Amino acid sequence: MGTKGREIVGMDVDELIATLNHAFADEWLAYYQYWLGAKVVKGPMKDAVASELLLHANEELAHADMLALRIIQLGGEPLASPKDWLDQTHCGYDAPTDPFVKTILDQNIKGEQCAIGVYQNLLQMVKDKDPVTYNIVLTILQQEVEHEEDLQALDEDIESLIGRHS
Repeated sequence: MGTKGREIVGMDVDELIATLNHAFADEWLAYYQYWLGAKVVKGPMKDAVASELLLHANEELAHADMLALRIIQLGGEPLASPKDWLDQTHCGYDAPTDPFVKTILDQNIKGEQCAIGVYQNLLQMVKDKDPVTYNIVLTILQQEVEHEEDLQALDEDIESLIGRHS
């Protein structure tokens, strides 16, 4: 990492790296949860749901990439093992063992709501201390909010569809 780049961080850089690694773990697990959910999902509107899940999976992977690059810029190392991801996650991993669309959507809505909380906290942590990380976290937070909204809209569409047929 560049010396000046590290100097502009007005907080404990090692603490920041650890916090970013927790978020990095969350993003990898979210990626996998979305990706696998898109493969196994069943039920009404499954194609629309699978398509949205794959889009979100790719965005979660992009988040992991942004976080990894920032961790490296700060002189740290991104968590290298999936076992470490499970040990370091804030939001956990909900295996898509029940493929019903509502279950898959509920799991991922819960994950997005957790991520929104994580990134809100991280934003406060780096505010006025690390403008580079702040901008990365703000970008990710905006996308997580959009993800929650997208998933809840699909969930509402499925609710109305199921409600009309019962």
